Amino acid sequence: MLRLSGLSLPLNHAPEAIPAAICDRLGIVRADLLGWTLFKRGNDARRRTAIQLVYTFDLDLADEAATLARFAGDKDVRPTPDMTYRPPVTAPLAWSGKRPVVIGAGPCGLFAGLILAQMGFKPIILDRGKVVRERTKDTWGLWRRSQLNPDSNVQFGEGGAGTFSDGKLYCRVKDPRFLGRKVLEEFVKAGAPDDILWEAHPHIGTFRLVTMVESLRATIEDLGGEYRWQTRVDDIELDADRAIRGLHLHDGGFLETDQVVLAVGHSARPTFEMLHRRGVHVEAKPFAIGVRIEHPQAWIDTARFGKCAKHPDLGPAAYSLVHHAANGRSVYSFCMCPGGRVVAATSEEGRVVTNGMSQYSRAEFNANSGLVVAIDPARDYPDGPLAGIALQRQFEDLAYVTGGSSYNAPVQRVGDLLAGRPSTAIGEVIPSYKPGVTPTDLSQCLPPFVTDAFREALPVFGRRIANYDHPDAIMTGVETRTSSPVRITRGTDLQSLNTPGLFPAGEGAGYAGGILSAAIDGIKVAEAVAHAIVAPR
Repeated sequence: MLRLSGLSLPLNHAPEAIPAAICDRLGIVRADLLGWTLFKRGNDARRRTAIQLVYTFDLDLADEAATLARFAGDKDVRPTPDMTYRPPVTAPLAWSGKRPVVIGAGPCGLFAGLILAQMGFKPIILDRGKVVRERTKDTWGLWRRSQLNPDSNVQFGEGGAGTFSDGKLYCRVKDPRFLGRKVLEEFVKAGAPDDILWEAHPHIGTFRLVTMVESLRATIEDLGGEYRWQTRVDDIELDADRAIRGLHLHDGGFLETDQVVLAVGHSARPTFEMLHRRGVHVEAKPFAIGVRIEHPQAWIDTARFGKCAKHPDLGPAAYSLVHHAANGRSVYSFCMCPGGRVVAATSEEGRVVTNGMSQYSRAEFNANSGLVVAIDPARDYPDGPLAGIALQRQFEDLAYVTGGSSYNAPVQRVGDLLAGRPSTAIGEVIPSYKPGVTPTDLSQCLPPFVTDAFREALPVFGRRIANYDHPDAIMTGVETRTSSPVRITRGTDLQSLNTPGLFPAGEGAGYAGGILSAAIDGIKVAEAVAHAIVAPR
């Protein structure tokens, strides 16, 4: 097979235009093209009046060798790579060693558990939360009734924080082993739509993610894996050489193990504090803080696609923005959710945190995105490895009070923020956040450098996307959980630098950002655990 990349065709092309374009690009006659399979499809909307679909195809040709020879050096014409996942290690026959333990059932823990199970190591997966359907009911409890369950919410429980998100399945991780393809294929087996295999920016949405994580759980259990829900790890047991020997659980139980995958997510603050007390090497890490900004999706569609807005091959429009402000801060869009809603995402009582989510259809009225400002330890929280957590809590506390001390979120119209005055009412854009919002002044719950940077960046973004700085666009605070504020450092063997047998993994450990990259990291760590079991040092 031969892979042809970067083949552009007009948005409304006829089906028969595809083989004609392939033949024209390769300089072959139609009889030499024996077949083609779509590998990837994206779009180029830089010219709204001439939007192009951009394809990658795998081709079956009559004379592949001759075509490759003619296009030697052309990066868009090359042999189709073998993308089959092959585990590097399998459990020895009749293996009966101590079972590896995975802490956390989010994307990273899920794929660490899946790969360990597929290799024959029968992992035990612990999560402080509940199975996904019970967790969903608890999450709705906050959204509908302002009732928070600190152990079962947007952050904690089966599926992790990614379950209540847009379900984006793309990332910028370099992936020479095609581990991302393995993730997508497992998702399709679990019930995801086939188009995630070929869309350039695939997504799933919350409702589909619920059924998929249930299916993946069943696969792991069928392979001998074991889940333990509502099981919080309160401490680790180390031997004289600081190697892992087991886990102390919240109910007083002890789970003996030599290999622990730590896939706890970016909001497992008590776990980070416990690890720091136990001397595990933890360092402060940069993250970002800001708000969720909402516009009617139709505004974004028109700005991005012009008269082609709502074309079925384009779907709701997304965007990515960045501005480097005069105060030395970078303002950027984060986790953009077309046709979605802003959701309450706190995991701690008396705090307000926002996030964005959408369903597979992306059919809701508003578009939302994080609008955040990058911060870093040296400049903003230099007081130790856990200082970023304290900073997050500070502004989440302020957001709770500013919103009315009821889990309502503080909101401000863009026009009011730019004018430096509090909002007293909502305008044309209706905020989607539940349980409710309080118009106010967001400067009461954000650092001054953030609002200053917003005032400079918003008009710039308005020149790039029409109506982005519309006076009635709504900003909802606060977005603080953009990524983990700590990194649990690890070596080339993916074990903690000073705690053998502990494998920090995924977004919470500071090594991923988003569903796909976290799942990829889970695969890598599972392989490292398997090597450590089969060939211990």
